[in-house]
Amino acid sequence: MGNILLIGGSYGIGNALAKKLAQNNNLYIASRTNDGLKDINCNHIQFDASTDTLDISQLPNSLDGFVYCPGSIDLKPFKMLKYKSFLNDININYLALVKVVQTIMPLMAESEQASMVFFSTVAVKVGMPFHTSVAGAKGAVEGFAKALAAEYAPSIRVNVIAPSLTDTPLAKRLLNHEKKVERMNERHPLKRVGTAEDIANIASFLIQDQSSWITGQVFGVDGGMSTLNVS
Repeated sequence: MGNILLIGGSYGIGNALAKKLAQNNNLYIASRTNDGLKDINCNHIQFDASTDTLDISQLPNSLDGFVYCPGSIDLKPFKMLKYKSFLNDININYLALVKVVQTIMPLMAESEQASMVFFSTVAVKVGMPFHTSVAGAKGAVEGFAKALAAEYAPSIRVNVIAPSLTDTPLAKRLLNHEKKVERMNERHPLKRVGTAEDIANIASFLIQDQSSWITGQVFGVDGGMSTLNVS
């Protein structure tokens, strides 16, 4: 049983992951709301990743795992995106992550073998229209994770999950009609969009000891979209 900090666990992937991790770990969830956490055995910390500094006095002296879930989906043609959109995406996806990592690193260093898991997007590997802002921000996450993994090996492992479209509240407007769902399903070789549980399964594996020989990797959990062409 380890001490794990999850940033964002009230909805979507974070909530599905929280349900898994709470079964065998001491789970700390830092999020803006405790919605969705009432039936999960965890310690909740009020926290807004975009504005707040995490209060580590509410955490144990040692952290064995850390997962950062906040993200954004602002898919628009480049000519319609304001510079502020890029700032917002880089802040919530990357800079806020860096701020938390710097804050908790002394606690991670106290663990015999710690693990961090971040989130990217399939659009970093596969160029996609309308993804210039989020792909740029997530690309920074991937580069940061690999450099961090190299710097802190062997004591802290760092890995990244790069999903394709996943059926979560964040992606609601992209899947709010049956025809949209059908079209998105067809874009994937496995003929469906992802579920929160699909992503939570691999995140749970990477944060715990079963993956103790894996670090510095970006895992495409994307229904085959990043590597297969079956059209």
